[in-house]
Amino acid sequence: MKVYIVGIGMGNPDTLTVGAKRAIENSDLLIGATRLLESFDYVTCEKLDLIKPSDIVEALANAACDQVSILMSGDVGFYSGATALYDKLGDYEIEVIPGISSLVYFCAKLHTTWQDATLVSAHGREHDAVGAIQSSEKTFCITGGKTKVDDICRSLVERGLGDVRVAAGERLSYDNERIVEGTAAELAEMAFENLTVMLAVNPRPVTRAFAAPSLADGDFLRGKAPMTKEEVRALVISKLHIAAGHTVWDVGAGTGSVSVEAALAASRGTVCAIERNADAIDLMRKNREAFGLTNLVVVEGEAPAALADLPAPDRVFIGGSAGNLDAIIETALSANPRARICVTAITLETLSALLECLRSRGIEDADIVQVSVARADKVGSYHLMRAENPIYIITADFGGGDV
Repeated sequence: MKVYIVGIGMGNPDTLTVGAKRAIENSDLLIGATRLLESFDYVTCEKLDLIKPSDIVEALANAACDQVSILMSGDVGFYSGATALYDKLGDYEIEVIPGISSLVYFCAKLHTTWQDATLVSAHGREHDAVGAIQSSEKTFCITGGKTKVDDICRSLVERGLGDVRVAAGERLSYDNERIVEGTAAELAEMAFENLTVMLAVNPRPVTRAFAAPSLADGDFLRGKAPMTKEEVRALVISKLHIAAGHTVWDVGAGTGSVSVEAALAASRGTVCAIERNADAIDLMRKNREAFGLTNLVVVEGEAPAALADLPAPDRVFIGGSAGNLDAIIETALSANPRARICVTAITLETLSALLECLRSRGIEDADIVQVSVARADKVGSYHLMRAENPIYIITADFGGGDV
């Protein structure tokens, strides 16, 4: 028995490749979802409405024919059910015929490329479409099920990305095809069907210019608010182990220098910068705007009270605690018992209090580093090194490893 796995594009027979059309018309049995089979009513052979790989394998075992075509929507390699079939059909002679995906078709309609797009499926699966759009210049997304185009656009508006340009395509390739273009804010007010695709263009994605933390102190607006210096900041970001989709708390954020670096690291996630000083809050908001960080949320208030309604953190940096260190850590661990926490301390008293706080929670092997930095000052024709205060960086992973 010869088995073809055929991508039929978006469903319209006009978009079939010649090879796909030939394989389907010469088959003794067609297998696929009802909406796919309906396009081939003119083919006079047996048809089975099956989707599950186990059902398809059973049907093939019971089939008495020479050629079978298993129909797949779109392309067979772009979030396709074909992937689950490959290993299960090892006993058959298989030929795979790709179709024209909605990605290729839609970008052609928009007169744009797709090789530079981030690809996301929000159709019936866990996804981070908003995070992808936040961190990418161009994002293509399949929607459906619980997530429609308007749902994603509303989330973009909530994250401050309402001006992102979005194109949405419904019923692609059919006579009643509909393509809508506008801002995320505009499309958030519309309604879209199941299986609609979208292309989002973000002119200011959250990205790093370099692979590692690299912002200089002079890159920030500073004022009189305290700021974690760049050498210490780089080590703190390194110790936090921030992944792209993480939620990060920066407690006692000051001017937001660590918050900015954390937001660049958590390009698909969210950084909550908590600060009680009004002048520092103003500087932090200006720094957020200067770096275009829509994923940086400024929270005005004193910890731990200001932490109550924040999303659970994956990572926590405490640069200032105002004497509430134990309560801040307790609040963070109540939200996520597996959080990784990094604290900087200047005084021995703060270091001692932190170690006791960690010991009381079963952490005996915290990572402790003391950093001493000296900077050159020019005096006449000479350069003299000026020492900064030594800083302790203490890191504890309550998950027992990266989470």
